[in-house]
Amino acid sequence: MNLSIEFEQEEDGRWIAEIPELPGVMVYGTSKEDAESKVQALALRVVADQLERDHMTTNNVQFAPA
Repeated sequence: MNLSIEFEQEEDGRWIAEIPELPGVMVYGTSKEDAESKVQALALRVVADQLERDHMTTNNVQFAPA
């Protein structure tokens, strides 16, 4: 599973990071690195919940900045 991260900087300096493959996985961070870390953590929680709920397994989850 390859997940891309899209970044955008707000006018107030905050960063938004979003993973388009996982609807609703979007976070704000004080820096690009902060937003990246937070969005990866949220994505892993979402994927873990999906795996548990659907009784699926995955061998590989990768993040790639878009």
